[in-house]
Amino acid sequence: MLTYRPGDSLAHRLDPRTKLLVQAAFAVAAFAHTTPRGLAVFTVLTAGFLAAGRVSPVDSLRGFAPALPFVVLAPLVSVVTVSPPGVDLGAAVDPALASYRVLLVLLVSAVYLRTTPVRDSRAAVERLVPGKAGRFFGVGVALVFRFFPVLLADLRRVREASAARLGDQRSLRDRIRIVGTAGVRRAFARSDRLALALRARCFAWNPTLPDLRFSRRDYPVLAFGLLLVASVFV
Repeated sequence: MLTYRPGDSLAHRLDPRTKLLVQAAFAVAAFAHTTPRGLAVFTVLTAGFLAAGRVSPVDSLRGFAPALPFVVLAPLVSVVTVSPPGVDLGAAVDPALASYRVLLVLLVSAVYLRTTPVRDSRAAVERLVPGKAGRFFGVGVALVFRFFPVLLADLRRVREASAARLGDQRSLRDRIRIVGTAGVRRAFARSDRLALALRARCFAWNPTLPDLRFSRRDYPVLAFGLLLVASVFV
């Protein structure tokens, strides 16, 4: 699972608000230019983002492995025609471009996840969204970033334990049932322990968060994000 890793790359030194805004601008621009030429340009930009964060594309794709089957299946399903029955390879072009666009957006988001601490993400969300709504979203972001990797690790351990007991020789339905029910039980147990831990630590809606400040290196990146947004209207 993609989680924060300390480092001294350019992406690590950027303000998290800058990274959030540029990531959103990239997604908006990529969805507006789903053409071979446009996606070629965004492929180069994605490579630049990965280099700025010193993030491996292979590790990023491995972290998004649960979503990759849906990205790959969309073009394959689109080539099948029901009436009349047959295969239309031309129908796969637009879904393939759309799937590749999603893949690029995922890679850019991986740079953010690898280079931004959870507390900084919460602070950025609370500063971008004012009031109680910002605090609510900030808490949600922090909990998801911390809790989701733990749930995935639980599912992986359940699957490995089942395989060690020859569970991999069972039918697919039985394997899904075993891993799914065990994963749900562990998720509820962890949520109970999380609630208890939050109460024990006097969880507050207004904790002391990191002091975020834009530096000189942030302004060119912000300007680049504005150019991406402006490209939507070109």
